[in-house]
Amino acid sequence: MGKNKRHILNILIGGEAGQGIVTVGNLLSKSLVRSGYSIVVTQDYQSRIRGGHNTFSIRVGTDKVVAPQEQADILVALDRDTVAFHRSYLSPNGLVVLDDSLDINDDSFLKVPFKEITQKKFSNIAALGVVCSLLGLNESLVSEMIGEALGGDEAGLSEENSRVFIAATAWTDINAPSSYRLATPVNTINGQLMMNGNEAIALGAIAGGMKFAAFYPMTPATSIVLNLVHHAKKLNLIVEQAEDEIAAINMAIGASFAGAPSMVATSGGGFALMTEGISLAAMTETPVVVAVAQRPGPATGLPTRTEQADLEFVLHAGHGEFPRAIFTPGTVEECFYLTSKAFEMAEKYQGPMFLLTDQFLADSYRAVAPFDIENSPKANPARPIDISSPYKRFEITENGISPRLFPGMTSNLVVGDSDEHTEDGHITEDLSVRKQMVEKRLRKGEGILEEVIPPDFRGEDASDILLISWGSSMGAVQEAAARLRSDGEKVATLHFSQVWPLSPGQFMNHLEGAHEVISIESNATGQFSRLIRRETGFHIKRKILRYDGLPLTPEYILEGLKQIQVSEAG
Repeated sequence: MGKNKRHILNILIGGEAGQGIVTVGNLLSKSLVRSGYSIVVTQDYQSRIRGGHNTFSIRVGTDKVVAPQEQADILVALDRDTVAFHRSYLSPNGLVVLDDSLDINDDSFLKVPFKEITQKKFSNIAALGVVCSLLGLNESLVSEMIGEALGGDEAGLSEENSRVFIAATAWTDINAPSSYRLATPVNTINGQLMMNGNEAIALGAIAGGMKFAAFYPMTPATSIVLNLVHHAKKLNLIVEQAEDEIAAINMAIGASFAGAPSMVATSGGGFALMTEGISLAAMTETPVVVAVAQRPGPATGLPTRTEQADLEFVLHAGHGEFPRAIFTPGTVEECFYLTSKAFEMAEKYQGPMFLLTDQFLADSYRAVAPFDIENSPKANPARPIDISSPYKRFEITENGISPRLFPGMTSNLVVGDSDEHTEDGHITEDLSVRKQMVEKRLRKGEGILEEVIPPDFRGEDASDILLISWGSSMGAVQEAAARLRSDGEKVATLHFSQVWPLSPGQFMNHLEGAHEVISIESNATGQFSRLIRRETGFHIKRKILRYDGLPLTPEYILEGLKQIQVSEAG
Protein backbone atom coordinates (compact mmCIF):
# COMPACT_ATOMS: atom_id res chain seq x y z
CA MET A 1 0.00 0.00 0.00
CA GLY A 2 1.07 3.58 -0.66
CA LYS A 3 2.55 5.88 1.97
CA ASN A 4 0.76 9.09 0.97
CA LYS A 5 -1.27 10.58 3.79
CA ARG A 6 -5.00 10.98 3.37
CA HIS A 7 -6.82 14.30 3.20
CA ILE A 8 -10.29 12.82 3.60
CA LEU A 9 -11.57 9.51 4.99
CA ASN A 10 -14.88 7.95 5.93
CA ILE A 11 -14.87 5.71 9.00
CA LEU A 12 -17.92 3.52 9.64
CA ILE A 13 -18.25 1.86 13.05
CA GLY A 14 -20.92 -0.82 13.24
CA GLY A 15 -22.26 -3.28 15.77
CA GLU A 16 -25.15 -4.23 17.99
CA ALA A 17 -26.75 -1.74 20.36
CA GLY A 18 -25.00 -2.05 23.69
CA GLN A 19 -21.51 -2.63 22.29
CA GLY A 20 -20.45 0.95 22.96
CA ILE A 21 -20.56 2.21 19.39
CA VAL A 22 -21.62 5.74 20.37
CA THR A 23 -18.89 5.86 23.02
CA VAL A 24 -16.24 4.99 20.45
CA GLY A 25 -17.76 7.34 17.87
CA ASN A 26 -17.94 10.30 20.23
CA LEU A 27 -14.41 9.77 21.56
CA LEU A 28 -12.98 9.47 18.07
CA SER A 29 -14.96 12.48 16.82
CA LYS A 30 -13.88 14.67 19.72
CA SER A 31 -10.26 13.61 19.28
CA LEU A 32 -10.39 14.51 15.59
CA VAL A 33 -11.98 17.90 16.26
CA ARG A 34 -9.51 18.67 19.03
CA SER A 35 -6.72 17.72 16.62
CA GLY A 36 -8.00 20.38 14.19
CA TYR A 37 -9.86 18.25 11.64
CA SER A 38 -13.30 18.86 10.12
CA ILE A 39 -15.96 16.16 10.53
CA VAL A 40 -19.47 15.22 9.52
CA VAL A 41 -21.08 12.49 11.63
CA THR A 42 -24.01 10.33 10.53
CA GLN A 43 -25.71 8.14 13.12
CA ASP A 44 -27.95 5.27 12.06
CA TYR A 45 -29.81 3.31 14.73
CA GLN A 46 -32.87 1.13 14.92
CA SER A 47 -35.95 2.00 16.94
CA ARG A 48 -35.44 -0.70 19.54
CA ILE A 49 -34.88 -0.56 23.29
CA ARG A 50 -32.52 -3.54 23.15
CA GLY A 51 -30.46 -4.97 20.33
CA GLY A 52 -30.58 -3.98 16.71
CA HIS A 53 -27.81 -3.02 14.31
CA ASN A 54 -26.41 0.49 14.72
CA THR A 55 -23.71 2.50 12.96
CA PHE A 56 -21.73 5.65 13.68
CA SER A 57 -20.07 7.15 10.60
CA ILE A 58 -17.38 9.86 10.73
CA ARG A 59 -16.26 11.58 7.57
CA VAL A 60 -13.08 13.46 8.43
CA GLY A 61 -11.02 15.86 6.35
CA THR A 62 -8.00 18.11 6.63
CA ASP A 63 -10.12 20.86 5.06
CA LYS A 64 -13.82 21.66 5.46
CA VAL A 65 -16.09 18.59 5.20
CA VAL A 66 -19.74 19.40 4.46
CA ALA A 67 -21.52 16.13 3.67
CA PRO A 68 -21.67 12.43 4.51
CA GLN A 69 -20.33 9.75 2.19
CA GLU A 70 -21.81 6.48 0.95
CA GLN A 71 -18.60 4.42 0.85
CA ALA A 72 -16.50 3.52 3.90
CA ASP A 73 -12.71 3.73 3.76
CA ILE A 74 -12.34 2.09 7.17
CA LEU A 75 -15.10 -0.25 8.36
CA VAL A 76 -14.86 -1.11 12.06
CA ALA A 77 -16.92 -4.26 12.62
CA LEU A 78 -17.76 -4.97 16.25
CA ASP A 79 -19.93 -7.90 15.15
CA ARG A 80 -20.39 -10.24 12.19
CA ASP A 81 -23.51 -8.41 10.90
CA THR A 82 -21.51 -5.26 10.27
CA VAL A 83 -19.39 -7.11 7.71
CA ALA A 84 -22.47 -8.66 6.08
CA PHE A 85 -24.42 -5.40 5.93
CA HIS A 86 -21.69 -2.95 4.96
CA ARG A 87 -18.92 -4.83 3.16
CA SER A 88 -20.45 -3.86 -0.20
CA TYR A 89 -20.00 -0.17 0.73
CA LEU A 90 -16.24 -0.54 1.24
CA SER A 91 -14.26 1.76 -1.04
CA PRO A 92 -11.49 0.43 -3.30
CA ASN A 93 -8.45 -0.21 -1.09
CA GLY A 94 -10.70 0.12 1.95
CA LEU A 95 -9.96 -1.70 5.19
CA VAL A 96 -12.19 -3.77 7.49
CA VAL A 97 -11.13 -3.83 11.14
CA LEU A 98 -12.58 -6.80 13.03
CA ASP A 99 -11.98 -9.29 15.80
CA ASP A 100 -9.98 -12.28 14.57
CA SER A 101 -12.32 -14.55 16.58
CA LEU A 102 -15.08 -13.84 14.05
CA ASP A 103 -13.20 -16.19 11.72
CA ILE A 104 -13.87 -14.26 8.49
CA ASN A 105 -11.04 -13.92 5.99
CA ASP A 106 -10.31 -11.49 3.17
CA ASP A 107 -7.37 -9.48 1.86
CA SER A 108 -9.05 -6.25 2.97
CA PHE A 109 -9.37 -7.40 6.61
CA LEU A 110 -7.23 -6.27 9.52
CA LYS A 111 -7.87 -9.04 12.03
CA VAL A 112 -7.18 -7.78 15.54
CA PRO A 113 -6.68 -10.22 18.47
CA PHE A 114 -9.07 -8.42 20.79
CA LYS A 115 -9.08 -11.34 23.27
CA GLU A 116 -5.33 -10.99 23.74
CA ILE A 117 -5.60 -7.24 24.26
CA THR A 118 -8.57 -7.13 26.65
CA GLN A 119 -11.76 -8.70 27.88
CA LYS A 120 -14.94 -8.35 25.82
CA LYS A 121 -16.48 -5.38 27.65
CA PHE A 122 -13.47 -3.22 26.71
CA SER A 123 -13.37 -4.25 23.04
CA ASN A 124 -14.86 -0.92 21.92
CA ILE A 125 -11.94 0.95 23.52
CA ALA A 126 -9.54 -1.48 21.84
CA ALA A 127 -11.21 -0.72 18.51
CA LEU A 128 -10.76 2.99 19.26
CA GLY A 129 -7.04 2.41 19.79
CA VAL A 130 -6.74 0.56 16.48
CA VAL A 131 -8.47 3.34 14.51
CA CYS A 132 -6.53 6.14 16.21
CA SER A 133 -3.28 4.38 15.34
CA LEU A 134 -4.39 3.88 11.73
CA LEU A 135 -5.17 7.59 11.45
CA GLY A 136 -1.97 8.65 13.18
CA LEU A 137 -3.68 10.61 15.98
CA ASN A 138 -1.71 11.82 18.95
CA GLU A 139 -1.90 9.09 21.59
CA SER A 140 -1.69 11.48 24.53
CA LEU A 141 -4.50 13.65 23.18
CA VAL A 142 -6.84 10.66 22.77
CA SER A 143 -5.89 9.28 26.20
CA GLU A 144 -6.82 12.66 27.66
CA MET A 145 -10.20 12.46 25.89
CA ILE A 146 -10.79 8.97 27.34
CA GLY A 147 -9.98 10.27 30.81
CA GLU A 148 -12.40 13.18 30.42
CA ALA A 149 -15.23 11.00 29.13
CA LEU A 150 -14.76 7.86 31.23
CA GLY A 151 -12.76 9.09 34.22
CA GLY A 152 -15.83 9.22 36.41
CA ASP A 153 -16.43 5.48 36.17
CA GLU A 154 -16.02 3.18 39.15
CA ALA A 155 -12.52 2.64 40.51
CA GLY A 156 -10.21 0.73 38.21
CA LEU A 157 -12.25 1.10 35.02
CA SER A 158 -10.59 4.36 33.99
CA GLU A 159 -7.14 2.83 34.35
CA GLU A 160 -8.19 -0.26 32.41
CA ASN A 161 -9.63 1.85 29.59
CA SER A 162 -6.31 3.66 29.28
CA ARG A 163 -4.34 0.40 29.38
CA VAL A 164 -6.52 -1.20 26.68
CA PHE A 165 -6.24 1.86 24.45
CA ILE A 166 -2.45 1.93 24.70
CA ALA A 167 -2.15 -1.82 24.10
CA ALA A 168 -4.39 -1.67 21.02
CA THR A 169 -2.43 1.28 19.68
CA ALA A 170 0.87 -0.53 20.17
CA TRP A 171 -0.40 -3.66 18.38
CA THR A 172 -1.65 -1.61 15.43
CA ASP A 173 1.57 0.38 15.11
CA ILE A 174 3.38 -2.91 14.47
CA ASN A 175 0.82 -4.90 12.48
CA ALA A 176 -1.27 -2.45 10.43
CA PRO A 177 -0.61 -0.51 7.19
CA SER A 178 0.33 3.16 7.38
CA SER A 179 -1.66 4.20 4.29
CA TYR A 180 -4.65 5.49 6.29
CA ARG A 181 -2.81 8.19 8.20
CA LEU A 182 -4.31 11.65 7.98
CA ALA A 183 -2.39 14.64 6.67
CA THR A 184 -2.01 17.75 8.82
CA PRO A 185 -5.24 19.80 9.11
CA VAL A 186 -5.64 22.95 6.99
CA ASN A 187 -6.60 26.32 8.51
CA THR A 188 -7.11 24.99 12.04
CA ILE A 189 -9.66 27.00 14.05
CA ASN A 190 -8.56 27.80 17.59
CA GLY A 191 -11.00 26.41 20.09
CA GLN A 192 -13.29 24.73 17.53
CA LEU A 193 -16.21 22.87 19.08
CA MET A 194 -17.82 19.52 18.35
CA MET A 195 -21.56 19.97 18.25
CA ASN A 196 -24.64 18.46 16.64
CA GLY A 197 -27.70 20.24 15.32
CA ASN A 198 -29.90 19.74 18.37
CA GLU A 199 -27.21 21.03 20.72
CA ALA A 200 -26.85 24.13 18.53
CA ILE A 201 -30.63 24.69 18.51
CA ALA A 202 -30.66 24.59 22.31
CA LEU A 203 -27.79 27.09 22.52
CA GLY A 204 -29.42 29.27 19.86
CA ALA A 205 -32.62 29.34 21.91
CA ILE A 206 -30.71 30.42 25.01
CA ALA A 207 -28.80 33.08 23.08
CA GLY A 208 -32.10 34.25 21.59
CA GLY A 209 -33.53 34.94 25.03
CA MET A 210 -35.58 31.80 25.72
CA LYS A 211 -36.77 31.50 29.32
CA PHE A 212 -39.32 28.65 29.13
CA ALA A 213 -39.53 25.39 27.18
CA ALA A 214 -42.11 22.61 27.27
CA PHE A 215 -42.04 19.24 25.56
CA TYR A 216 -43.22 15.67 25.47
CA PRO A 217 -40.37 13.32 24.46
CA MET A 218 -40.31 12.42 20.78
CA THR A 219 -37.35 11.32 18.67
CA PRO A 220 -35.43 13.10 17.17
CA ALA A 221 -36.36 16.36 18.94
CA THR A 222 -35.98 15.29 22.56
CA SER A 223 -32.29 16.09 22.89
CA ILE A 224 -32.99 19.75 22.09
CA VAL A 225 -34.82 20.06 25.37
CA LEU A 226 -32.49 17.73 27.27
CA ASN A 227 -29.68 20.13 26.38
CA LEU A 228 -31.79 23.00 27.73
CA VAL A 229 -32.29 20.99 30.94
CA HIS A 230 -28.52 20.68 31.25
CA HIS A 231 -28.17 24.49 31.33
CA ALA A 232 -31.45 25.32 33.09
CA LYS A 233 -30.28 25.74 36.70
CA LYS A 234 -27.23 27.80 35.83
CA LEU A 235 -29.13 30.11 33.46
CA ASN A 236 -32.41 30.29 35.39
CA LEU A 237 -34.49 28.58 32.70
CA ILE A 238 -37.73 26.68 33.22
CA VAL A 239 -38.01 23.42 31.26
CA GLU A 240 -41.16 21.36 31.71
CA GLN A 241 -41.97 17.85 30.52
CA ALA A 242 -45.71 17.89 29.94
CA GLU A 243 -48.15 15.00 29.96
CA ASP A 244 -48.57 15.31 26.19
CA GLU A 245 -47.88 17.64 23.26
CA ILE A 246 -51.21 19.45 23.65
CA ALA A 247 -50.23 20.48 27.16
CA ALA A 248 -46.71 21.38 26.02
CA ILE A 249 -47.79 23.94 23.41
CA ASN A 250 -50.37 25.47 25.74
CA MET A 251 -47.83 25.74 28.56
CA ALA A 252 -45.46 27.56 26.20
CA ILE A 253 -48.23 29.92 25.09
CA GLY A 254 -49.14 30.63 28.70
CA ALA A 255 -45.54 31.35 29.69
CA SER A 256 -45.10 33.63 26.68
CA PHE A 257 -48.37 35.44 27.46
CA ALA A 258 -46.88 36.18 30.88
CA GLY A 259 -43.69 37.56 29.30
CA ALA A 260 -41.23 34.65 29.08
CA PRO A 261 -39.91 33.92 25.55
CA SER A 262 -40.91 30.28 25.03
CA MET A 263 -40.48 27.29 22.76
CA VAL A 264 -41.57 23.71 22.18
CA ALA A 265 -39.65 20.94 20.42
CA THR A 266 -41.28 17.94 18.77
CA SER A 267 -41.50 15.78 15.66
CA GLY A 268 -44.30 15.22 13.17
CA GLY A 269 -46.59 13.06 15.29
CA GLY A 270 -46.29 15.36 18.29
CA PHE A 271 -46.69 18.46 16.15
CA ALA A 272 -49.97 17.04 14.85
CA LEU A 273 -51.33 17.37 18.39
CA MET A 274 -50.03 20.93 18.70
CA THR A 275 -51.78 22.42 15.69
CA GLU A 276 -54.82 23.74 17.58
CA GLY A 277 -52.43 25.46 19.96
CA ILE A 278 -50.61 27.00 17.00
CA SER A 279 -53.85 28.70 15.98
CA LEU A 280 -54.36 29.85 19.57
CA ALA A 281 -50.96 31.53 19.50
CA ALA A 282 -51.87 33.20 16.22
CA MET A 283 -55.26 34.46 17.41
CA THR A 284 -53.95 35.74 20.75
CA GLU A 285 -50.85 37.11 18.97
CA THR A 286 -48.57 35.34 21.43
CA PRO A 287 -44.95 34.63 20.46
CA VAL A 288 -43.81 31.00 20.47
CA VAL A 289 -41.00 29.16 18.68
CA VAL A 290 -41.77 25.64 17.47
CA ALA A 291 -38.90 23.32 16.55
CA VAL A 292 -40.03 20.37 14.41
CA ALA A 293 -37.39 17.67 13.88
CA GLN A 294 -38.59 15.65 10.89
CA ARG A 295 -38.55 11.87 10.61
CA PRO A 296 -40.25 9.58 8.09
CA GLY A 297 -44.02 9.11 8.38
CA PRO A 298 -46.93 8.62 8.12
CA ALA A 299 -47.82 7.69 11.70
CA THR A 300 -44.83 6.29 13.61
CA GLY A 301 -42.99 5.68 10.33
CA LEU A 302 -39.27 5.21 10.90
CA PRO A 303 -38.75 6.92 14.26
CA THR A 304 -34.94 6.99 14.10
CA ARG A 305 -34.38 7.81 10.42
CA THR A 306 -34.41 11.06 8.46
CA GLU A 307 -36.66 12.80 5.91
CA GLN A 308 -37.87 16.22 4.75
CA ALA A 309 -41.53 15.37 4.33
CA ASP A 310 -43.21 17.74 6.83
CA LEU A 311 -42.71 21.03 4.96
CA GLU A 312 -46.27 21.28 3.69
CA PHE A 313 -47.60 20.13 7.06
CA VAL A 314 -45.78 22.85 9.00
CA LEU A 315 -46.62 25.46 6.37
CA HIS A 316 -50.36 24.82 6.68
CA ALA A 317 -50.60 23.71 10.32
CA GLY A 318 -53.30 25.51 12.28
CA HIS A 319 -56.78 26.45 11.17
CA GLY A 320 -57.47 29.92 9.84
CA GLU A 321 -55.16 32.34 8.08
CA PHE A 322 -52.20 33.94 9.82
CA PRO A 323 -48.56 34.78 8.98
CA ARG A 324 -45.56 32.69 9.95
CA ALA A 325 -41.91 32.13 9.08
CA ILE A 326 -40.27 28.74 8.55
CA PHE A 327 -36.50 28.50 8.98
CA THR A 328 -34.67 25.43 7.65
CA PRO A 329 -31.05 25.30 8.83
CA GLY A 330 -28.54 23.54 6.60
CA THR A 331 -25.59 23.46 8.99
CA VAL A 332 -24.95 23.27 12.72
CA GLU A 333 -24.02 26.96 12.65
CA GLU A 334 -27.37 27.81 11.06
CA CYS A 335 -29.14 25.74 13.73
CA PHE A 336 -27.74 28.20 16.26
CA TYR A 337 -28.29 31.47 14.41
CA LEU A 338 -31.68 30.65 12.88
CA THR A 339 -33.06 29.56 16.25
CA SER A 340 -32.02 32.91 17.68
CA LYS A 341 -33.60 34.58 14.64
CA ALA A 342 -36.84 32.66 15.21
CA PHE A 343 -37.06 34.05 18.75
CA GLU A 344 -36.41 37.57 17.53
CA MET A 345 -39.11 37.25 14.86
CA ALA A 346 -41.65 35.63 17.20
CA GLU A 347 -41.38 38.48 19.70
CA LYS A 348 -41.32 41.19 17.04
CA TYR A 349 -44.32 39.92 15.07
CA GLN A 350 -46.15 38.38 18.04
CA GLY A 351 -46.97 34.91 16.78
CA PRO A 352 -45.69 31.40 16.07
CA MET A 353 -42.41 30.94 14.20
CA PHE A 354 -41.02 27.58 13.07
CA LEU A 355 -37.67 25.85 12.89
CA LEU A 356 -37.73 22.80 10.61
CA THR A 357 -34.85 20.36 11.02
CA ASP A 358 -34.50 16.55 10.73
CA GLN A 359 -32.93 13.47 12.30
CA PHE A 360 -29.77 13.65 10.18
CA LEU A 361 -28.91 17.19 11.22
CA ALA A 362 -30.16 16.64 14.76
CA ASP A 363 -27.63 13.85 15.37
CA SER A 364 -24.85 15.00 13.03
CA TYR A 365 -21.80 16.24 14.89
CA ARG A 366 -19.64 18.84 13.15
CA ALA A 367 -16.55 20.89 13.96
CA VAL A 368 -17.69 24.51 14.39
CA ALA A 369 -16.07 27.77 15.33
CA PRO A 370 -17.33 29.42 18.54
CA PHE A 371 -20.58 31.29 17.93
CA ASP A 372 -20.86 35.08 17.98
CA ILE A 373 -23.33 35.23 20.85
CA GLU A 374 -23.14 38.99 21.37
CA ASN A 375 -24.27 39.77 17.83
CA SER A 376 -26.80 36.96 17.39
CA PRO A 377 -30.50 37.92 17.07
CA LYS A 378 -32.41 38.17 20.34
CA ALA A 379 -36.00 38.29 21.50
CA ASN A 380 -37.07 41.72 22.70
CA PRO A 381 -40.17 41.32 24.86
CA ALA A 382 -42.28 44.39 25.56
CA ARG A 383 -41.19 46.47 28.52
CA PRO A 384 -43.63 46.64 31.47
CA ILE A 385 -44.59 50.32 31.21
CA ASP A 386 -48.02 51.85 31.70
CA ILE A 387 -49.94 52.88 28.61
CA SER A 388 -52.66 55.50 28.55
CA SER A 389 -56.06 53.96 29.25
CA PRO A 390 -57.91 52.33 27.77
CA TYR A 391 -55.17 49.88 26.79
CA LYS A 392 -55.90 48.15 23.47
CA ARG A 393 -53.95 44.89 23.32
CA PHE A 394 -55.04 44.27 19.72
CA GLU A 395 -55.02 47.85 18.50
CA ILE A 396 -55.34 48.06 14.73
CA THR A 397 -52.07 49.48 13.43
CA GLU A 398 -50.52 50.16 10.06
CA ASN A 399 -48.00 47.30 10.34
CA GLY A 400 -50.33 44.95 12.24
CA ILE A 401 -48.17 44.93 15.37
CA SER A 402 -50.07 46.02 18.48
CA PRO A 403 -48.69 47.25 21.83
CA ARG A 404 -48.00 44.23 24.05
CA LEU A 405 -48.02 44.28 27.83
CA PHE A 406 -47.88 41.44 30.34
CA PRO A 407 -50.69 40.81 32.83
CA GLY A 408 -49.91 42.00 36.34
CA MET A 409 -46.84 43.97 35.35
CA THR A 410 -48.56 47.36 34.99
CA SER A 411 -51.82 48.98 36.01
CA ASN A 412 -53.24 48.22 32.55
CA LEU A 413 -55.79 45.45 32.12
CA VAL A 414 -54.52 42.84 29.64
CA VAL A 415 -57.31 40.84 28.01
CA GLY A 416 -56.87 37.89 25.66
CA ASP A 417 -59.44 35.75 23.90
CA SER A 418 -59.27 32.76 21.56
CA ASP A 419 -62.46 33.95 19.87
CA GLU A 420 -62.38 36.85 17.47
CA HIS A 421 -62.11 40.00 19.55
CA THR A 422 -62.19 43.75 19.60
CA GLU A 423 -59.09 45.92 19.91
CA ASP A 424 -59.29 45.76 23.72
CA GLY A 425 -59.44 41.95 23.62
CA HIS A 426 -63.10 41.23 24.30
CA ILE A 427 -65.08 38.68 22.28
CA THR A 428 -67.02 40.03 19.33
CA GLU A 429 -69.24 38.87 16.51
CA ASP A 430 -69.19 42.22 14.76
CA LEU A 431 -68.33 41.07 11.24
CA SER A 432 -66.80 44.38 10.25
CA VAL A 433 -64.42 44.07 13.21
CA ARG A 434 -63.68 40.50 12.16
CA LYS A 435 -62.60 41.69 8.72
CA GLN A 436 -60.38 44.38 10.21
CA MET A 437 -58.71 41.93 12.60
CA VAL A 438 -57.96 39.38 9.88
CA GLU A 439 -56.36 42.11 7.77
CA LYS A 440 -54.44 43.45 10.79
CA ARG A 441 -52.91 40.04 11.55
CA LEU A 442 -52.05 39.42 7.91
CA ARG A 443 -50.29 42.79 7.67
CA LYS A 444 -47.63 41.39 9.99
CA GLY A 445 -46.81 39.01 7.15
CA GLU A 446 -45.70 41.97 5.04
CA GLY A 447 -43.05 42.79 7.63
CA ILE A 448 -41.97 39.14 7.85
CA LEU A 449 -41.63 39.07 4.07
CA GLU A 450 -39.32 42.09 4.13
CA GLU A 451 -36.99 40.24 6.49
CA VAL A 452 -36.78 36.97 4.53
CA ILE A 453 -33.29 35.50 4.46
CA PRO A 454 -32.20 35.31 0.78
CA PRO A 455 -31.28 31.89 -0.60
CA ASP A 456 -27.57 31.19 -0.96
CA PHE A 457 -26.55 31.18 -4.65
CA ARG A 458 -23.17 29.72 -5.61
CA GLY A 459 -21.78 29.40 -9.11
CA GLU A 460 -22.09 31.28 -12.38
CA ASP A 461 -25.21 32.97 -13.70
CA ALA A 462 -26.92 31.27 -16.65
CA SER A 463 -25.54 27.89 -15.57
CA ASP A 464 -26.19 24.68 -17.48
CA ILE A 465 -27.53 23.06 -14.30
CA LEU A 466 -28.97 24.76 -11.21
CA LEU A 467 -29.44 22.51 -8.17
CA ILE A 468 -32.15 23.66 -5.71
CA SER A 469 -32.06 22.52 -2.08
CA TRP A 470 -33.29 23.40 1.40
CA GLY A 471 -32.45 22.41 4.96
CA SER A 472 -29.99 19.64 5.79
CA SER A 473 -29.27 18.69 2.15
CA MET A 474 -27.08 21.79 1.81
CA GLY A 475 -23.66 20.13 2.17
CA ALA A 476 -24.41 17.15 -0.07
CA VAL A 477 -25.68 19.39 -2.87
CA GLN A 478 -22.75 21.78 -2.65
CA GLU A 479 -20.20 18.96 -2.74
CA ALA A 480 -21.94 17.29 -5.68
CA ALA A 481 -21.84 20.61 -7.55
CA ALA A 482 -18.16 21.07 -6.71
CA ARG A 483 -17.34 17.64 -8.13
CA LEU A 484 -19.22 18.44 -11.33
CA ARG A 485 -17.40 21.76 -11.68
CA SER A 486 -14.07 19.98 -11.29
CA ASP A 487 -15.11 17.89 -14.31
CA GLY A 488 -15.68 21.06 -16.32
CA GLU A 489 -19.46 21.33 -16.02
CA LYS A 490 -21.18 24.65 -15.45
CA VAL A 491 -23.22 23.99 -12.31
CA ALA A 492 -24.70 26.37 -9.74
CA THR A 493 -26.56 25.82 -6.47
CA LEU A 494 -29.43 27.72 -4.83
CA HIS A 495 -29.99 26.78 -1.20
CA PHE A 496 -32.90 27.96 0.97
CA SER A 497 -32.38 28.30 4.73
CA GLN A 498 -35.81 29.93 4.97
CA VAL A 499 -38.60 28.35 2.95
CA TRP A 500 -41.47 30.59 4.02
CA PRO A 501 -42.41 33.18 3.13
CA LEU A 502 -40.85 33.13 -0.32
CA SER A 503 -39.69 36.36 -1.94
CA PRO A 504 -39.49 35.62 -5.68
CA GLY A 505 -37.46 38.74 -6.36
CA GLN A 506 -34.57 37.12 -4.49
CA PHE A 507 -34.22 34.09 -6.77
CA MET A 508 -36.36 34.13 -9.93
CA ASN A 509 -33.49 35.45 -12.05
CA HIS A 510 -31.46 32.35 -11.12
CA LEU A 511 -34.30 29.97 -11.97
CA GLU A 512 -35.07 31.63 -15.28
CA GLY A 513 -31.42 32.01 -16.27
CA ALA A 514 -30.43 28.36 -15.84
CA HIS A 515 -30.65 25.91 -18.73
CA GLU A 516 -31.98 23.18 -16.45
CA VAL A 517 -33.23 23.40 -12.86
CA ILE A 518 -33.24 20.29 -10.65
CA SER A 519 -34.79 20.14 -7.18
CA ILE A 520 -33.11 17.90 -4.58
CA GLU A 521 -35.16 16.88 -1.55
CA SER A 522 -35.53 14.12 1.02
CA ASN A 523 -39.18 13.39 0.33
CA ALA A 524 -41.18 11.47 -2.27
CA THR A 525 -43.23 14.26 -3.84
CA GLY A 526 -40.90 17.25 -4.23
CA GLN A 527 -42.73 19.42 -1.70
CA PHE A 528 -40.48 22.44 -2.00
CA SER A 529 -40.50 22.41 -5.81
CA ARG A 530 -44.31 22.34 -5.61
CA LEU A 531 -44.23 25.32 -3.26
CA ILE A 532 -42.03 27.27 -5.66
CA ARG A 533 -44.42 26.50 -8.52
CA ARG A 534 -47.41 27.58 -6.44
CA GLU A 535 -45.81 30.89 -5.46
CA THR A 536 -44.04 31.78 -8.71
CA GLY A 537 -45.53 29.67 -11.51
CA PHE A 538 -42.07 28.24 -12.26
CA HIS A 539 -42.27 24.49 -12.84
CA ILE A 540 -39.21 22.50 -11.77
CA LYS A 541 -39.63 19.39 -13.89
CA ARG A 542 -36.56 17.43 -12.81
CA LYS A 543 -36.14 16.17 -9.26
CA ILE A 544 -33.77 13.97 -7.29
CA LEU A 545 -35.70 12.62 -4.32
CA ARG A 546 -34.61 10.37 -1.46
CA TYR A 547 -37.09 8.85 0.97
CA ASP A 548 -35.55 5.59 2.21
CA GLY A 549 -34.73 7.09 5.60
CA LEU A 550 -31.06 7.80 4.82
CA PRO A 551 -29.54 11.28 4.33
CA LEU A 552 -28.68 12.69 0.94
CA THR A 553 -25.05 12.26 -0.09
CA PRO A 554 -23.02 13.65 -3.01
CA GLU A 555 -22.86 10.15 -4.52
CA TYR A 556 -26.64 9.75 -4.39
CA ILE A 557 -27.12 13.11 -6.11
CA LEU A 558 -24.53 12.40 -8.83
CA GLU A 559 -26.14 9.03 -9.54
CA GLY A 560 -29.53 10.77 -9.78
CA LEU A 561 -28.11 13.25 -12.28
CA LYS A 562 -26.80 10.37 -14.39
CA GLN A 563 -30.24 8.79 -14.45
CA ILE A 564 -31.80 12.11 -15.52
CA GLN A 565 -29.28 12.44 -18.34
CA VAL A 566 -29.98 8.87 -19.48
CA SER A 567 -33.74 9.46 -19.49
CA GLU A 568 -33.32 12.71 -21.44
CA ALA A 569 -31.04 11.00 -23.97
CA GLY A 570 -33.60 8.22 -24.40
